[in-house]
Amino acid sequence: MASSEYEQLRKALKPGLAVAADDTMLVREKMTAVHPTKVPGDARVETLELAGVPCAWVTTPEVEGSDRVVLLVHGGAFVATRLEHYIPYCAGLARYMPARFLVHQYSLAPEARFPRQIDETIGVYEALLAQGIQASRVAFVGDSCGGGIALATLCKLRDAQRPLPAGFVGLTPWFDLEQTGDSAVHPRGVDPYVNGPWIRARGRDYVGPDGDVRDPLACPLHADLTGLPPLLLSVGEIDTTRDDSTRLAANAGRCGVDVTLEINAEMIHGFHGLAAMFPEGREALTRAGDFLRRVIP
Repeated sequence: MASSEYEQLRKALKPGLAVAADDTMLVREKMTAVHPTKVPGDARVETLELAGVPCAWVTTPEVEGSDRVVLLVHGGAFVATRLEHYIPYCAGLARYMPARFLVHQYSLAPEARFPRQIDETIGVYEALLAQGIQASRVAFVGDSCGGGIALATLCKLRDAQRPLPAGFVGLTPWFDLEQTGDSAVHPRGVDPYVNGPWIRARGRDYVGPDGDVRDPLACPLHADLTGLPPLLLSVGEIDTTRDDSTRLAANAGRCGVDVTLEINAEMIHGFHGLAAMFPEGREALTRAGDFLRRVIP
């Protein structure tokens, strides 16, 4: 049974954010409204450019002395949110995942189409390595649509025989732009943040009207995962994208990849971003921190 704190939050969250027919500007307006920009007073933020991409380093007192680096590939349905929306998110994650967080502002669709977002993520990662940061001290974290971008980035780096980061954490990640999983076709409950038709529409924004939503880099559900570093996939039971991760975890296992799958009872899409408000979220992030310590001792 879910905690009383979570039940109260669920009652306050109303559907209406994810409407497939919304145009890009309305999606951006709605997404901006639900992503806070207030930076915690004890967080340190440094803005910069890497490989021509706007970025921000985010650190909190909990990560003092750590040489771990997390490259966060943020969510926003490919079309929305910017650095200022994910700096507070990084600060929240850093309290459980002891690392310096780097978040970058990849170009948004539909003005910039796939695979530009992947190429920009590669550019930022390569810039980190060029600064002397060891790949073995870096982990990727991908939130929502950023999870698919991040995993595709790993596949492209592997194919180019480039050094891979130590691990990947997917927080309710998108891996299937067609939303063919049972959790999308037969939802377990009402998820106020996502639904199958809306994700399909945003996927089309990403790849373009003539793009292939089954391209393995756009839709990592179809990718060969052989040789990737350890993966942690953390999803909610009610999350429409739950079975993106259950199916990808099965694929990872077949490919010999170290994969951990967590299905968090009663949780909705993006619940990690609300973790401070209820114990289930804090516990999920604590486990993500344990995973990070395992792959980057």
